[in-house]
Amino acid sequence: MTRILAALLAGLVFGVGLIVSQMVVPAKVLGFLDIFGAWDPSLAFVIGGAILVAAPAFALGRRMNAPVLATAFEIPKRSDIDARLLSGAAIFGIGWGLVGLCPGPALTALGFGSTPALLFVAAMIAGMAIYHLMLAPRSPKAAPAPSQEADA
Repeated sequence: MTRILAALLAGLVFGVGLIVSQMVVPAKVLGFLDIFGAWDPSLAFVIGGAILVAAPAFALGRRMNAPVLATAFEIPKRSDIDARLLSGAAIFGIGWGLVGLCPGPALTALGFGSTPALLFVAAMIAGMAIYHLMLAPRSPKAAPAPSQEADA
């Protein structure tokens, strides 16, 4: 239960941060991305603030044996750059540049009843479904991972 409450609190803080920074406003994001036109540099302060918060947290995390609410850190094992990574990053960037939304702000903007966010999230879900049905790597069924609920 502790982990669920911590995740809820982290999500709420993240969502409030997206709202306060106006990352949920597509026009604001598109203005930031338009570096050769009517550039709005204000979101650079959001990026700078995120770095100021994240850098000490990552430094602290490197010194810890395990996170506070889990038994081990989950660090990706792969570090190679392949076609799937590059194409996924390109699709993400193109989508963000076209509509000014990415998944976190779009889900947050749903709370305001934003029609662009609703359309974005619907398209995102459709894309995930298409990937799952047609492109996801096929592998033999593995045993389900043990529930971490008991850890909390």
